[in-house]
Amino acid sequence: MRPASLALRLAAALGLLGLAAFGTAPVDGGPVPLPQPAGWPQPRYDAHRNPATGAGVALGRALFYDPGLSRDGSISCASCHLQATGFTHVDHAVSHGIEGRQGRRNTLALVNLAWSPSFHWDGGVNSLDVQALNPLTHAAEMDNTLAAVVRRLNTLPNYRRQFARAFRGDSVATGQRVLQALAQFTSGLVSYQSRYDKYLRREPGGELSSAELSGLTLFRSNCGSCHQEPLFTNYTFQNNGLPPDSLAPDPGRAGITGRPQDSLCFRVPSLRNIERSGPYMHDGRFRRLREVLQHYSSGIHHSPTLAPALRQPLRLSPEQQKDIIAFLLTLTDQQFLTDPRFGYLPADALN
Repeated sequence: MRPASLALRLAAALGLLGLAAFGTAPVDGGPVPLPQPAGWPQPRYDAHRNPATGAGVALGRALFYDPGLSRDGSISCASCHLQATGFTHVDHAVSHGIEGRQGRRNTLALVNLAWSPSFHWDGGVNSLDVQALNPLTHAAEMDNTLAAVVRRLNTLPNYRRQFARAFRGDSVATGQRVLQALAQFTSGLVSYQSRYDKYLRREPGGELSSAELSGLTLFRSNCGSCHQEPLFTNYTFQNNGLPPDSLAPDPGRAGITGRPQDSLCFRVPSLRNIERSGPYMHDGRFRRLREVLQHYSSGIHHSPTLAPALRQPLRLSPEQQKDIIAFLLTLTDQQFLTDPRFGYLPADALN
């Protein structure tokens, strides 16, 4: 994670901290329906168990940007999940927590979470309603306790008023309500307005060049089995042929399941906003998309758990790799990356 102040300075430079971003924040209001883009599967998240409201989403948004959730008050959720970069970080290969502590994995982008059956690179959490507990309490991230977070929130009048708005007049912050509010905000981080999406919907602004169309065809035949449209992931865990790092061994999914067949398997990440969300791979070893394509063309490390789709080399020419990258750039959703509803909201705006 990066220090919160750096994240906020970058957001400000990109125009995300103006009063328009939070001056009219919906601290009250009725239900906030989860977007359901045409042609998408039904979300896996059961929003009926934690129905989003304007007040609940605003509370979750303020919590998401509040560095006071960390033990020493230095970093927020947004420190590792910056809107302008697709709700991930770009300045470190792996996550950085309080006191400069380093995690062992790259930070996954927070996008279209309502469609995911599990979370993190190893799938160690299977509910969005509790997902935030892991970074809040992890020693290499925010290193706090939920009890300490709750004690602090219950001393702050702005938060007490907003908890009352969000939870039927009851102003008491509880651990469950903190996690519910964060889930109400993060479940709404839905990206579906890229040029690719407009191309599929035959909308203005969805025109693709010949190189991009070639890249789409190549992508579908070479990459689409794992990065399935329209979410650009199949939510499975695969060994994608990265040579293991002997200095920082990571069993991947096997660390959760204990099964040898899951060794070196990691989540297939979504490619939406991939232009903005580097560095790439679970350990952030590649900084450029061309390095990723070169890996799949000529850098596959063979091991017993290698994904079946990668046991034969892709053999993509340099020109074909360029076309695939051209297509991947059409997945950038500028509206999502700059939407003021997702931007910085200070707690003192909850009045």
